[in-house]
Amino acid sequence: MSEVPSQNTIDPALEQAMRLPRIAIDTVQPVLDDGRFSAKAIIGQPVVVSCRVYADGHDQLAAMIAWRQKGEEGWRRAPLKRIDAGRDIWQGQFTASQVASHEFRIEAWWDLYETYRYELSKKHAAGVGVSLELTEGRQLVESAAQRAQGEIRAILDDLLHRLDSSHLDDERVSLLLSADTASVMAEADPREHYSASASYPIEVERPLAQFASWYELFPRSETDDPNRHGTLRDVHKRLPMIRDMGFDVLYFPPIHPIGRAHRKGPNNSLQAGPNDPGSPYAIGSEEGGHDAIHPQLGTLDDFRELVAAAREHGLEIALDFAIQCSQDHPWLKEHPGWFSWRPDGTIRYAENPPKKYQDIVNVDFYAEDAMPDLWLALRDVVWHWVEQGVKIFRVDNPHTKPLPFWEWLIADIRQRDPDVMFLSEAFTRPAMMARLGKVGFNQSYTYFTWRNGKAELSEYFTELNEHPLRDCYRPNFFVNTPDINPFFLQESGRAGFLIRAALATMGSGLWGMYSGFELCEAAAIPGKEEYLDSEKYQIRPRDYRAPGNIIAEIAQLNRIRRQNPALQTHLGFKPYLAWNDNIFYFGKRTADLSNFVLVAVSLDPHNAQEAHFELPLWELGLPDDAQTQGEDLMNGHRWTWYGKTQWMRIEPWQLPFGIWRFSAGVNEPDLK
Repeated sequence: MSEVPSQNTIDPALEQAMRLPRIAIDTVQPVLDDGRFSAKAIIGQPVVVSCRVYADGHDQLAAMIAWRQKGEEGWRRAPLKRIDAGRDIWQGQFTASQVASHEFRIEAWWDLYETYRYELSKKHAAGVGVSLELTEGRQLVESAAQRAQGEIRAILDDLLHRLDSSHLDDERVSLLLSADTASVMAEADPREHYSASASYPIEVERPLAQFASWYELFPRSETDDPNRHGTLRDVHKRLPMIRDMGFDVLYFPPIHPIGRAHRKGPNNSLQAGPNDPGSPYAIGSEEGGHDAIHPQLGTLDDFRELVAAAREHGLEIALDFAIQCSQDHPWLKEHPGWFSWRPDGTIRYAENPPKKYQDIVNVDFYAEDAMPDLWLALRDVVWHWVEQGVKIFRVDNPHTKPLPFWEWLIADIRQRDPDVMFLSEAFTRPAMMARLGKVGFNQSYTYFTWRNGKAELSEYFTELNEHPLRDCYRPNFFVNTPDINPFFLQESGRAGFLIRAALATMGSGLWGMYSGFELCEAAAIPGKEEYLDSEKYQIRPRDYRAPGNIIAEIAQLNRIRRQNPALQTHLGFKPYLAWNDNIFYFGKRTADLSNFVLVAVSLDPHNAQEAHFELPLWELGLPDDAQTQGEDLMNGHRWTWYGKTQWMRIEPWQLPFGIWRFSAGVNEPDLK
């Protein structure tokens, strides 16, 4: 015979159900992989949080964002507002004031007084008697006063006195419905059915993680004689020009000793002459490894002096962190167990068939002898350069190294110094590129280099603005690199270089160029996206004042970026209509629309292009026949637009793009 449960026994499932939150909180953003990774934010800039908050019944809810720096005990809070009642969508924002790891959560509860106000206002407006509701309201205020302390208690006591002193229902209704009463009652709310979401991580970084212009050069080429190796001291004379072009970051490929075994010659040839410098990516020789400086470049003291001089010019030095080694690297003798060896006893060098890199060998992260010593040694290399004043690292091919290694290393370094940033040089599958952003890389190389048509540019820029990429991936639009001489630039002439510069500078808050771009260098190995006489294998002096350069245009593009907040991020992009597939026309705008920039770029470097196009009057809440103001940000000319549909003509031999500040305000007279 089965045993009858006692009346005092509660079914565990029922007990659990009674303890579950009554309010649902879901679809929280910005959140990556349910909180497995940190979303990205910038110090001093609002983090916009959205979610869905809902519950059974018709009672009113209240919700807030709670946030704090990781390790803190208390929470700061900011209100959430319901912006879409039909879909239960709430939104709010908070602003972090420290570069550090943070966390946030959503809190929600039954808003007793707001529910009461809502019902009282409906009945009073309908002319229904509310004497009982007035009694109920007084009871709510009295209960709140009993819970409150200090100033809130005093305000509520005064409110009770005013309610008791009034003999008119309309006066008491007015008191109970007032915004001031709602505000003070919210402070004393008992927060019935309080619910909280999980806590989600968010990494708050410094502004240079989102808005920066990078310039890359090989220090050894800072010479006027291809037979004389440039030095770190030679770089000093270039600092004013790089600064005046508007760059923030000066990036060097590896500056470490270069191996001699299997050294590459000009154009990646397998035979190097006695004076050929070799590839700087073949790191390590008897003079040292990743923590040393190539003797022909100078000394560690020279490097520190250059870092300080660059800082005086408003530039930060970025170094390449390339983990591969030459076959002369000290680690091969000191730690042979860190590398992979073939059955015949030879070391396994790097390959990317059909390419072979005989001058480079890779470490084996998961070799028995490599864990944890190799991981710690690589971390110590990064920290060594941080101690020399370097806060930015461009990481070579991070997608060929373990993701757990990067997640650990970046977190370790940023815990010691949260200002340190890492740029991922990963041209690989989209999922891997996004994952590198999730594990901690602050910026990333992109597919921008190969997006040339209007449709593919629009699609790619839009994708970067959408979740999840907008929360984990900051695109750095490099227009060229020592490894990539894009096909588009090889035949497009000066106009083509201006087209790509405009797309990069206007499309993202982060962009970069490798020296020679400003001179429109395009000579290529036939049929390949590689430079002829590549600087990776030889010293290349340049005349940076050569005729046909685009230095002035680059400087103005960077100046426009600094003067317009809408251009200081890849976010805020929206494509607009221009009836010509050769003209890519889009807008960049701040969230409050106080800064609105329109960009039209001809994608044809050889021919003039014309199009009718639409001004986005609807964005400003204006009718189709409204007057708006335009200002050409390249030359300062200003005018008035009449109506929505306009016409443009772009001539690439003049300037293959237009950049216009767009507003509903009234321009002052243009005196030019």
